[in-house]
Amino acid sequence: KLQKQMAQAQEELNQTEYVGSSQSDLVQVTVNGKRQVLSVSIKPEAVDGEDVELLQDLVLMATNRALEQAEKANEQTMGQFTRGLNIPGF
Repeated sequence: KLQKQMAQAQEELNQTEYVGSSQSDLVQVTVNGKRQVLSVSIKPEAVDGEDVELLQDLVLMATNRALEQAEKANEQTMGQFTRGLNIPGF
């Protein structure tokens, strides 16, 4: 029963979408619970041919924030199943 609940919770997490944004929401990245990037949205004002590094930093920031959200959700959801069990890595 517990294994079935864990599998169902994991599947729900995998289908959930998480959005990370850079400063001023110039870049938004959407990932799913499998940590796959689903979309990248860049506002025109973020694009400056003279400062490509800034855009790269904004994309990196938004991606990392989205992945952090997915990881936290995974830890919270799956943690309820592993609490009290001495399982390495959980």
